[in-house]
Amino acid sequence: MLNYKTMNKLNLFLIITVFLFSCSIDKQEKLTQESTKDVAYDSLLVEKYNADKYGMKQYVIAFLKRGPNRSQDSLEASQLQKAHLENIGRLAEEGILLLAGPFLDDGELRGIYIFNVKTIEEAKKLTETDPAIQKGSLVMELHPWYGSAAVMAIPEIHKKLGKINITE
Repeated sequence: MLNYKTMNKLNLFLIITVFLFSCSIDKQEKLTQESTKDVAYDSLLVEKYNADKYGMKQYVIAFLKRGPNRSQDSLEASQLQKAHLENIGRLAEEGILLLAGPFLDDGELRGIYIFNVKTIEEAKKLTETDPAIQKGSLVMELHPWYGSAAVMAIPEIHKKLGKINITE
């Protein structure tokens, strides 16, 4: 049987533990409230862009690299570039290609694509439609990528920013 002093110590320990635990819960609730108070959650956008609970979704990202066949004359290279850009425009219009652009240095990496597909296989079929890939001027390195669902809005916004179509 416990003596009086031991009971008092045990009661004091329990009171302190309960107090600390309740403070911890209050602090956690305040942190949760603070972290969500500035969130402007929009369920319509979530549905439109197929976002998960974090506002993210899966894509496939492609790195365009120098290919083994880069020995075209200037006329052929110009025609190939035009066909490459037309293919980019077609994929963008179809809503499959969300982001595309060249790297500005002269390294092995030539550009980047973000495809609105979930699998490497789907993206591979799409990259095979690119004339620069077909000619071996470019090769693609494909990776599954998890990023903001807001990437889906880029094509819509981009149409409002450019005065000149890149294929003209």
